[in-house]
Amino acid sequence: MAIQKFEDIIAWQKAQDLAVAIYSSFSSLKDFGFKDQICRAVVSISNNIAEGFGRSSDADFSRFLYISIASCSEVKSMLHLAEKLKYLSSEKKIEFLQDADEISKIIRGLIKSLERHKV
Repeated sequence: MAIQKFEDIIAWQKAQDLAVAIYSSFSSLKDFGFKDQICRAVVSISNNIAEGFGRSSDADFSRFLYISIASCSEVKSMLHLAEKLKYLSSEKKIEFLQDADEISKIIRGLIKSLERHKV
């Protein structure tokens, strides 16, 4: 059964959850530049999944999924920095990194699925 709407995509759901968790964790942070950057990056994950889903071809969708993976990597980099700057505990960093890795793996699986349908 084909996915009917982007809200049904597990990676989108998990990316939304991660965005909420990161927004909550950094809500009181006074380093507004840092907070803005990590929040933009984490929101970009689910937004690119949604935007790609709305495109006219699997190739376009796949391109946006790769952008989502890149946003996951940006979030992961920011999480490492957050720990070094003492904005985030090591435990929370590990939890968020695992979430971002899981999202990336799900997106990669979706890309592979799209590529299989091409053949």
